[in-house]
Formats: sequence, C-alpha cells, structure tokens
Amino acid sequence: MQQDQPIWTPTPLSKQQSMLTAFQTFLEESKQLYFNDYTAMHEWSVRDLSGFWDSIARFFEVEFSKPPHSIVKIQQPFYKTLWFEGAELSYTHHIERHFKHGQPALFYGNEKGEIVTITWNALLKRAVEIQAKLKQVGVGMGDVVVGYLHYHPDSIAAFLATNALGAIWSCCSPDFGTASVISRLGQLHPKVLLTVKEYTYNGKRFDLAKKVAFLSANLKSLERTISFPGDLTEWDFTTQEVYQLKPLSVPFDHPIWVLFSSGTTGKPKAITHRTGGMLLEQLKAMALHQNVQSGERFFWHTTTGWMMWNYALGALLCGAQLCIFDGSVAYPDLGVQWRFANQVKIDHFGHGAPFFTQAMKADLREVNQEKLPQLKTIGATGAPLSADAFRWLQNRLPQAHIISLSGGTDVCSAFIGGNPWHPVYAGYLQSPMLGADIAAWDTDGCPVTMQTAELILAQPMPCMPLYFWDDKENKRYHESYFGAYKGVWTHGDWIAIDPQKGIQILGRSDATLNKNGIRIGTAELYQALDTLHFLQDHLIVDVGIKEGLSELLLFVVIASSLTPKLEEDIRSCIRQQCSPRHVPDRIFQVSQVPYTLSGKKLEIPVKKILTGAAAKNTANPGAMRNPDSLLIYEDIYKKLKSNT
Repeated sequence: MQQDQPIWTPTPLSKQQSMLTAFQTFLEESKQLYFNDYTAMHEWSVRDLSGFWDSIARFFEVEFSKPPHSIVKIQQPFYKTLWFEGAELSYTHHIERHFKHGQPALFYGNEKGEIVTITWNALLKRAVEIQAKLKQVGVGMGDVVVGYLHYHPDSIAAFLATNALGAIWSCCSPDFGTASVISRLGQLHPKVLLTVKEYTYNGKRFDLAKKVAFLSANLKSLERTISFPGDLTEWDFTTQEVYQLKPLSVPFDHPIWVLFSSGTTGKPKAITHRTGGMLLEQLKAMALHQNVQSGERFFWHTTTGWMMWNYALGALLCGAQLCIFDGSVAYPDLGVQWRFANQVKIDHFGHGAPFFTQAMKADLREVNQEKLPQLKTIGATGAPLSADAFRWLQNRLPQAHIISLSGGTDVCSAFIGGNPWHPVYAGYLQSPMLGADIAAWDTDGCPVTMQTAELILAQPMPCMPLYFWDDKENKRYHESYFGAYKGVWTHGDWIAIDPQKGIQILGRSDATLNKNGIRIGTAELYQALDTLHFLQDHLIVDVGIKEGLSELLLFVVIASSLTPKLEEDIRSCIRQQCSPRHVPDRIFQVSQVPYTLSGKKLEIPVKKILTGAAAKNTANPGAMRNPDSLLIYEDIYKKLKSNT
C-alpha cells in the first residue's frame, strides 16, 4: 500500500446498501433535500440543527409519548441550549421494540470458554425480575441506582430494569478501588447498589464480599444492596414467555446515566447525560457512521466503568445483537477475543487502539479474512491508531472497513468517526460525524488545515452533558469546555485536518510537547514508536528545565536491556518518521507505564512527578490500573535531582 493512497475504498454496492445512503434517500423523499456528497450533507447538518435532528428522529421512527413543540433553541453557552422541548420518550422502549420471540438478543463469552446465546425472552425475564426487586425498595423516576458490576448479561438486564422505571443509572467496574467508587457514586446519593459476589479476570477469581460490605456501609444514602452471583445460574434460558418492562416515558432532558471523568487528579466529574440526547446520538452514530444494521452482531471490548459500555448499548437500539466478552483481552492468550469473533460470527469488532497494536506486534494468526469472513467493520478508540496498525489490519482483513473514533466520556459518543462513503487512509479518522461542527483552531482562534491545532465544536449537540452532578451554576462545566475560546466547546485534543485524507488525532493538548517553541502532539511519537517491535510500551513528557528551555524525556518498556544500539534505533526512528525536533533528549528504561483503568496513559502525573511533585499527590490510585508504577518515576526524579 502506498502511503498517499487509501487502504480501503467502499464499493458501489456497499455504498448503496449503507444506512447513510438510506438516510440520504429519506431526506430526498421526505424533505426534498439533495446532497451530491458527504461534505454537503455534513454542512447542512451543522447549519440547520433543527432540520437535521428532526430528520434523525423521523428517519429512525423515534416514538415520542409526547411530541416536541420545538427541536432546538441555541443558547450561549451551549449547555443552555434547549432540545426537543416538551418531548417525552423512553430509551428502553426503543430497545424493547426490537423484541423477536425466541431469537438472540445477546451473545456472551468468558474466560472459561463458555459461549451462551441469550434470547430476548430470557433477557427481558431477567430484567423484569431485577425490576421487581427495585420496585420493592420503591425505586421510581429520578432515583439513582448504581452498580459495582463486571461486563456480564446481568449488567445489561439491570440497566434495562433501572431505565424502564425512570431511574438514573451509574456504574463502576469491580477493578475500581472502594475509595474511588465512593468518590464517584457517593456524589449521586444512590438509593440502591447492585453488585456481584465474585468474578473472574485473567484466570483469577475475585471475591468481592469485603468490598461490597464496605461500600454498603459507606454509601450512606443506600436503602438496599442487591447482589448477583456473578454467573448465569439465576437465568432461565428455556423460557418461551413474553415479558414486558412497561418502560416509563420521561422528559427529553431527564438524566439517563452519570459517567465519570478519570479522576486521576481531583474529584471525578459526574457527567450527566440526557435521555433523548443519548437516544438520538446513538442511533445516528451506530447506524449512519458505523453502519450497524438490524440482525448484525456488534462487539466492543469494554468494562462497565468506561463509556464504551454505554455506547455499545446503542447496538440494541439498531436491532443488532450485542456480543459481550467477560474477561481479559490476553487470557489465555491475545487471540482469545478474535476466536470469540470467529465463533459468534461478529460483524462489527471494536477495541482500544493499543490492543490492535499488540496484535500487530504479535502477528496474530487469528486475524485473517479466512477466519473472519463476515467481519464488516473494525472499530478503534481510546487512543490514536497508528498508521502501521491500520495497514496491518487492512492487509489481514481486506474486506473490513476500519473505523477509528474520537470523542469521549464527555459526550458518550464521538465527534469524528466512520463514513461508509469515503475511503480510509492509514493513520487518519475519516470524517466529522453528522451534527458535529468540528474545526481546528490555532492559538488566535482562527480555523486552520494541514497543521496541528485545538479541536473545537462551533455548534451544540444533544449528547453534550446536561450538567455535572452538584455543579452549582455550571461552574465546573464551563471551566472544562468553555474557558479557552469564547462561544465554542474546546475538547482538549490536538488535531490536524487534511481535506483529502481526513483527520489526525495528535494527543491531548494538555500533554503537548513544546520543544524550543515547536508544539508536538504525543500521538505522533507514539505512532512512530509503534513500528519498533522490540518496544512493548512507551511514554514521553516535556519537562521544563528553565525558562524557555525544556527536555523531552522518553520512557520505554522492553523485554531486554536498553543498549546504545537500541537507543540509536529509537532516535533514528523518531528522526526519520517525525523530525529531528521530536528526538528525545534522554531515554529511560522502565518496567511500567502508568495507565488509568480505562487505558489512558498518565502523561500529566508523570510530568508533575518529574518537576518535583510527590507521586501520591499526582493521581488517585483507585482510578489507576497500576498505581505503584508512579513510584518508578519518583525514583527517577530523585536520581536526576541528585546528579544536578
């Protein structure tokens, strides 16, 4: 594949059969709107917000128990915008309407090698049983039900039971420490805690009895804790009965769930999303951009504590079958979830970008078209997917449309993602998504292309947070997104827009490297370093040594020793693939790179440690996958200081 040529191009038939083309036909027939290409359609979608979002509701036949008397009234700041005033609807109803008697709703796999088909009948029976327990406590509209649950069918059933009552959902995965759970869920004053007694991860059994007892005692608002066994012994897979949750309709702006920022520094932000906004956004994102269609099988590796769990529920809104895998990505080996995709015949396979890089470096034999002939899309998020990983995946799976997404917990969706009409270029996200008015702004607030700049949104979206829980007068909300540029949402990502190829995500703007006044996105270096197969992991920070001067410090994880030859290979790779300005001043071998529980590298805490902050003050250990790793960087700082 040539570097400047697309690695995948849609066929005329695939374009014709896409949901995006079906939407185009709908616009032509119902509104007499004609667009020659995606760019024209996107321009309309962000210039006529009322027309666009009304069309989304009509195309997907959204059922309002009370119709809206207006679609959108734009206000400044964006969080004051009024969406679908007067409308009432139910999220769970739009899942339940896809009920098919005796047909699969979920496919469940786990580390034991079990694969279980769960019918709509079984899923709704389990949800009705959980709902009955919630009703016993008096759970109703506006109450908060929280979970401490692993990725399991019980979690799906529990959410449906909660949402059907008009209650508000929030969840942490059981790898969160109890202090981190309380710092999150405690903000919400929950009425009920749903937990699991035990679960298995990476071949090990984890008993949660002590953690659950601690949470039950310290979440003071709780009226009941309900525990699930952690397996499927309470499920009835033979039922032929038709169960109904009888979902309650709620106002469009009624909170559906609360998600949390990483909380590595400071109190986690309790990001509250509106019911109607999530419903419309997920239908649009899943169907039009990911091309998920009724009857297809959708998988995305996630935990219940990451927004991709909530996003994946959108597959059920589209009439697709949701495939979930409960366990480690690498137990008993890195091929386990690819084999699951083969066994279940998954159409849409999604994962974090680092997983695909690992698969590439291991040159996994499970990743090939012969074993995955039905694979329609590959989704990647959580970090930029390197150009080499794009090419490797496309070579192995030439029929698959690789869709790299960028958005986040803030919107429980993406701003930039897939486009079934456009080609894919290695290392680039395809397009701004419909309704997302993105631009790259320089420090003067001017839009630019072909250069690194700040990602902004110039128009509101209904998936933007309703509010942050207990954020008086939206003070923290405003500071988070509207402090940098007046009148637009600043997301905190560095991007570069290429009008032909698409959009590159170049790292978080708060982790930007500033070498001699030249700004560099960390993702640029990571993508180059991913081509070196002897590197297992890496992290780079820019540390100021005195006014106007800085050092780039690179930390690498390798199986062998860091020899002068390997150091030179690293420097040469960066010099050739990036530029001489990107070459690190010093390279250190470390045993670990610190990560959040959702798989984000912790560049900012490391930078703080290397400028003198104590490790214990830079990040919340309960929000980290490997909190002890920060001590490595504290030791490095002490050694550096003693040598100066």
